[in-house]
Amino acid sequence: MQSDENPTQPRDMVAARWQAVADVAALRESACARILALAANAIELRGHFLIVLAGGNTPQGVYRMLRDADTDWSRWQVYFGDERCVPARDPERNSRMAADAWLDHVPIPKTQVHVPPAELGAAAAAQAYANTLRDVGEFDLVLLGLGEDGHTASLFPDHDWGAGAAAADVLAVADAPKPPAQRVSLSARRLSRALAVLFMVTGEGKRDAVTRWRAGADIPVRAIQPPTGVDVLVEATLLHPAMS
Repeated sequence: MQSDENPTQPRDMVAARWQAVADVAALRESACARILALAANAIELRGHFLIVLAGGNTPQGVYRMLRDADTDWSRWQVYFGDERCVPARDPERNSRMAADAWLDHVPIPKTQVHVPPAELGAAAAAQAYANTLRDVGEFDLVLLGLGEDGHTASLFPDHDWGAGAAAADVLAVADAPKPPAQRVSLSARRLSRALAVLFMVTGEGKRDAVTRWRAGADIPVRAIQPPTGVDVLVEATLLHPAMS
């Protein structure tokens, strides 16, 4: 459980808006449409779009769809919610997946894709990425997924989630319960500094985590507390009891 949380602050201070979709394809289409709508609005209002990317198979499909988007890529600033401490071009890197699926195929300036230097190791990478974020304000959109154990980004059960008021923006994770053990992750507090947060949840293996989340269990995903609440795109079957 998060160690520096203020126990007087209940987790459910913000809404989780659940939107059921028929299947993975529908989820990806809906997510892509939301991303582009938020990008257009942010660029019109503020001149830039600050997005935090998630790893995983579902976002990968969304990223491929974004290759053909009609948007001003020069106004996008791309960040990552977490990264694995493996070599920079390792296919297990979230940043490598995003580059292969999308970023290398669109004209976003390379200087506007901010990759955590996780190849340096968790502690050094966390410090370096904190410096990158030092002058960055609220994100326009944070994309997140849900693990089978209720984790999101690299915030795992029984670890520090960085949800308290004094939490660092970036956490060094030295003992993740799934490989690789070393990771770097934005804290729950920093992920919550966003105008919009969108979770994308697919797969039968997520059923228990969805049920626990909706029941109010104290799992990492519920530590993401932006002022406007979170939106959850989820396969409709995961919201109903499993068939025996």
